[in-house]
Order: sequence, then structure tokens, then C-alpha cells
Amino acid sequence: MPTLKTLIPAAVLALGAGAAPAVATPTWATTWGTAAQWATPGTSYYGPNRSEEGFANQTLRQIVRLSTGGTAVRVKLSNVYGKTPLTIDAAAAAKSLKGAATGAASPLTFGGRPGVVIPPGREQLSDPVRLRVRNLDTLAITLRFTQPTGPATFHHFAQTSSYLAKGDHLTDPSPAAFTSAGNSWYYLTGVQVSGGTRDAGVALFGDSLTDGVGSTIGADNRYPDQLAERLAARPRPLGVVNVGIGGNRLLTDSPEYGQNGLARFQRDVLERPGVRTVIIMDGVNDLAEWNKPHQATGSQIIAGHLRLIHAARARGLKVIGATIMPMKGSDLAYSPAAEAVRDQVNQWIRGGGAYDHVADFDAVVRQPADTDSLRPEYDSGDGIHLNDAGYDAIAQAVDLDAL
Repeated sequence: MPTLKTLIPAAVLALGAGAAPAVATPTWATTWGTAAQWATPGTSYYGPNRSEEGFANQTLRQIVRLSTGGTAVRVKLSNVYGKTPLTIDAAAAAKSLKGAATGAASPLTFGGRPGVVIPPGREQLSDPVRLRVRNLDTLAITLRFTQPTGPATFHHFAQTSSYLAKGDHLTDPSPAAFTSAGNSWYYLTGVQVSGGTRDAGVALFGDSLTDGVGSTIGADNRYPDQLAERLAARPRPLGVVNVGIGGNRLLTDSPEYGQNGLARFQRDVLERPGVRTVIIMDGVNDLAEWNKPHQATGSQIIAGHLRLIHAARARGLKVIGATIMPMKGSDLAYSPAAEAVRDQVNQWIRGGGAYDHVADFDAVVRQPADTDSLRPEYDSGDGIHLNDAGYDAIAQAVDLDAL
């Protein structure tokens, strides 16, 4: 097994007498991000989305809240699950106001061109654009499609609204044309900034409890959002990247909930610029009663965690493990056998010594008299997902100095 050692290249630039000074290269940090999923039909639980239908002769405006500010912005777009080339005719970034309304738009370019064709299986960064943004600013990223896109790489549980208009409304600040709204992001997987106060950040990796399912739509009350608010109040805040996927499993793929965590960890965490720490909260969907015939044992889930820890440390990241929270109130997730696995995994996270630090979210949200169940004041109503107060409680439990 490779050693868990961080290899940091030491590069020294010596300037001789009279030599021209080196031109500083901007350092980029991820200020917002989400995890990509393959196209999947809507269901009664999963809700509607446009991922299979895609877009044609439409303008899509997507709203994201940044964690840290800077003086320049660039955007990452993804066709990683596309089967055909994705043509984006034009793109723009603007400060978001209310709903689909924006301030003045800054056109985005790709290699100096206004549009881009992204091959299947690939991602594309925009060129940098000068745009001063502050901590916790809300940004609108608008994409223009002319030709049919085909099925879309997307993220289902955005927990905020995206807006769609017919025709070309790329730089239109008015919301009037954006007559359709949905609760997913399409093609957009990252926003990076340079020129900020801190070029470092933390990635939060996991499933629906990281994704924020159960929180108020449009309120930015997921636990990563509330952690970002705590960090933004510091003199040198850290960027926060939410790479949870609702329903996602650590060990096995899901037709509805995407590629397994082990397979997507490289792209969603390790390749994000500026990420120095990762909080891993994963495994509840692997052990849950609904996961038959893929229901995992405690040893299998622990082995999966160890693989993530090894991969993160090999890149020099600090790794924090979060305990799996109660699920007794969920008829689909809970069973005595599943609870025994949860207890086994949590005991290992707390006492196994594999993680650099432990965030004991289970201890924060469980009932004192019934430790297999959520506190009622933190339960969104389904016995497993938190409400806004619950997500705030676990965000407050993160030791900021450990990040």
C-alpha cells in the first residue's frame, strides 16, 4: 500500500541581478461547487427534473451562493455524463438580485470565444472574468442553448430555484422572460475565485444530509451553507464546497442517485482547487433497509471510508470523519440490522483513530432517551433528514480550528 505521505514540491525561483521579476500567476480557490449526476427521470419522491429532456432554444439562469469573495471569477461546466458533445452558445455571470433578476452581466468566454463545445465525459473552465464578489454573495450563471443538448449532466437537489426562458435572454436583467422554474442545477459544477483573502477551503462529502434535503428551499440553510457563514465571519475565511448527493451510496452506483462515492471522490474533492480539508459523512444509504440487495456490512463501509482517507491523505488533505446520524423514524431506512451496522461504523469513526478529527453529528442530534432517533426539534418530518435547525446544529458542532 502506498505510504500516506504528502509530497510537496519545493520550487525556488532565483532572480539574478537585473533579471525581470516573475509575473505572479493567480491562485484559484473553489468558492462554490456541486457534484454531477447522470440524467435520470423524475419520480414521485425524487421530484421532476429536465435532465433527460435537456434544453433547446432556451436560456437557463442558475443561482448559487458563494462562500468566499475575490476579484475575479471563473466557472466550471460539465458534460461528464453526456453521450454527445454539449454546445453552449454563450454564458454570463452577474450578481443575483431577487428570483431571476440580476445586476449587469459579465459575458464569459472560453479560450477567448463566447461559446464552447464540451466533448462527452469532459468538463470545461471558463476564462477568468473581472468581477468583484464578497463572502456569501449570490451569483447568477446564465447559459444560452440554441441546438438541442440531449440528456444533461445535472445535480438534482439544488434546494434553490433555477429559471428558464424561451429564446435568448443571456444578459437580460429582468426576470420577466424566465417563466419556468425548477429545483436542480444543470451542467454547472463549480465557481472559482482569485484575489480573495484565503486561497483554501473545505469540501463536504456525502449524501442527502450533506446535500441539504429537508432544508428550506431557497434559504441557504444546508449545513455547508451554515458552516460557510461561520467561516465568513473570520478574518481569513475558508471556501466551502458542498459535494453531497441526495440518495448517493458510498460503495455502489444508483440509477437515480448517481455514481458511487468511491468513484466520484477524485473529481468531486481531490481535483477542486484550494481544497485542503474534507469532511466525510457517508454510509447511511449503504446500510439502510431500502438498499437491498446492496445493503452493506459495517466492515464494508469502514473499508470504503479507509479508501477515501488514503486518497485524501495522498493529496495532502486533512480528513475529518462525521458520524452517521439517527434514522429510527424512517420506515424505509431503519431496521434493527441496519442500526447495528450504524453503531459499528460510528464506534469505529469515533475510536478507530483513522481520521484526523471527528465531528460527532450523531451525538448532537439524537434523543438522549432514545439514541436511535432524531430530536423532534431537528427532524424535517421523515425521521432521517434534518430541518434548518438541525443543519445549523451540526454546522455549529464543527470545530473551526480543526479545518
